[in-house]
Amino acid sequence: MIEMRRRMIAAGLAVASLCAGALFAAPASAAVPAGGGHGNGQHGHGNGNGNGQCSLVDKTLTATASVNQDLTETFTTYGNTGGEWTGGDSTYSLPLGKGKTGWFFSDTFLGTVNPDGSRPTDSPFVNNSVVVQDRRGDLTTITGGTPEDPAGIIPPEPDGKWYWIGDPTPGRHGTVQVPLLQFARTGTGQWDFAWTANRLATLDGRTLQLDSIVDLPSATGINWGSWTLEERGTTYVYGIADPGGVRSAYVAKVQGGDGLTGTWTYWNGTTWSASEADAVPVVPYVANEFSVAPFRDGYLLVTQDTSELFSTRIVARTSCSPTGPFTDPVELYRTPETGALGSYADPDVFTYNAHEHPNLRHGNRILVSYNVNTFDNVGDVYDDASIYRPRFIDVQLKVTG
Repeated sequence: MIEMRRRMIAAGLAVASLCAGALFAAPASAAVPAGGGHGNGQHGHGNGNGNGQCSLVDKTLTATASVNQDLTETFTTYGNTGGEWTGGDSTYSLPLGKGKTGWFFSDTFLGTVNPDGSRPTDSPFVNNSVVVQDRRGDLTTITGGTPEDPAGIIPPEPDGKWYWIGDPTPGRHGTVQVPLLQFARTGTGQWDFAWTANRLATLDGRTLQLDSIVDLPSATGINWGSWTLEERGTTYVYGIADPGGVRSAYVAKVQGGDGLTGTWTYWNGTTWSASEADAVPVVPYVANEFSVAPFRDGYLLVTQDTSELFSTRIVARTSCSPTGPFTDPVELYRTPETGALGSYADPDVFTYNAHEHPNLRHGNRILVSYNVNTFDNVGDVYDDASIYRPRFIDVQLKVTG
């Protein structure tokens, strides 16, 4: 499982190293100031030019979180008994119409799970997949290839380069656009691989099969596609890079009705530039995957905290604009699975890439997913299939002050 090993390493680099003293049980509750002095009390979302005005950032944000048993058990039951998807990560969601939700995964195990909860060592494995949930809650797995020889929705290239997905967004004429991170081998060692390009897949909106792949901006090394935010004819595209060793978010935007295929401009800290080289970090210590969505009269960013090693903390920041500035982080939840003191009592297990699902928000109650993984990808993921699956939490937000 070479590709799986690559994914483990990449995820581990994203969340850094284990800090046992930071492990706490969930659920969690936190109340700290959401920020200071950015807004003037006026309502209405910012305009994306970095000078939005709102009251949200001057309020106190309180979060109380608990496990979303319904979704967590739905995927647990399906993984154990469905005979299709048995585990995956990324866990993006997109409404597909007719009451359906597409759950988009990167590295994915297929096949069956043994009665004792273990995964057969010959389980099929693909780099990306979609699990479609219908209005009744029933799940169906969509992949490429054939039933006998499944492949990802976006399969590897003939030269061996493979794709992990970003946050999908609606395209023209009912299509689905999926930003991609392309990786390639750089040598024979297990760590010898590297990101090579950002690309964009267009899927048929009905079958979710691949129509085309085109290039996306890649000159600076920013990994675009961590999140996409569609708002009033503009799609904001968030990416990550590591200036000074700090994982940080960047923002581009694409205007018009063509999704991500239009002309990109990049936030340079003051205005939008046509040059990708002008893009600047807008918030530090994000994960590879995070979310930014309208909330009240501002915006809410949700991410795994990467300011500490192997953090169990899921945090939120607020802003008056999609480009920031963002307030100091507010703790939403501490994941209970990580490390020797976690629920698996396994030092190899970690959590990563938390983000919100705004399409499934109910008022001030937001739905957040995160991924669980292990560095022992030749043992743990086969011994216990439950490790490599998403978790879902409900976070009730309260804004006061």
